[in-house]
Amino acid sequence: MPAVARPSPATAPRADNRLPLILDAAAGFFADKGYGYTSMRDIAGAAGMLPGSLYYHFASKEELLVAVYAEGVRRIKAAVAPALARDGDPWERLEQVCAAHLAALLEDSDYGQVVVRVRPDDAPVVAAQLVALRDEYERTFSQAVAGLPLPPRTDRRALRLMLLGALNWSQTWYRTGKESPQSLARRFVRLLRDPLES
Repeated sequence: MPAVARPSPATAPRADNRLPLILDAAAGFFADKGYGYTSMRDIAGAAGMLPGSLYYHFASKEELLVAVYAEGVRRIKAAVAPALARDGDPWERLEQVCAAHLAALLEDSDYGQVVVRVRPDDAPVVAAQLVALRDEYERTFSQAVAGLPLPPRTDRRALRLMLLGALNWSQTWYRTGKESPQSLARRFVRLLRDPLES
């Protein structure tokens, strides 16, 4: 798998105390309006700076998207890591991984929404970088599914993709307070486990 390209020193984001504010503003707009409908002017205004000043930090909107996407992947991976490291029953571990993933998508921030809602082909210039970041995170689920006691002919890749698709789609219908990420994860995993073990 190709490594994720990093900005060159000439175009790398400047490290200062405004960078988190810029990333938060961009994540909010990309999550709410979509990548294509968000302008650098929108983001600059939300960050309290002039549009031209934003280009001192990021050379393009595509570069800013990669930074937001990478931060989203980092946050979801950090949320899931403790669950993935659990010993014991592999189905219970998968349930905890799913619950952590759902919590990161549904409750924590706009960053997780960007990872789910912005498709790599929305930004063709950086599509390969976004795919590499997405694949990096999906390996987390590969680890969780690899440990399951499944029938020999089970297509684990298809099962992983189906589960991730169901989890990610929940952000379109989830309503806060109606059901917790933990209870949703329990139901999703049970729907997988019961037919496979019967």
